[in-house]
Amino acid sequence: MSKICQITGKKAMVGNNVSHSKRRTKRVFDVNLFNKKFYYVEQDCWISLKICAAGLRVINKKGLDAALNDAVAKGYCDWKTIKVIA
Repeated sequence: MSKICQITGKKAMVGNNVSHSKRRTKRVFDVNLFNKKFYYVEQDCWISLKICAAGLRVINKKGLDAALNDAVAKGYCDWKTIKVIA
């Protein structure tokens, strides 16, 4: 999997390193991603998601089911890409 949040769709941005003499070189601003396990009550199973810190806040605010349904509707993840832990 690539470095994309499965809930918010955030991915790496490109910018510049600016030195003291104002020379600019390209750099990548990566997303704060981590793997997190959740208990999905509606399906009665554990799932593993690759999410960012903002995605974790969305899950805490809306709930796991609503956040997953919104992410699938917006195209950030697919039900086939969500890893089910047996």
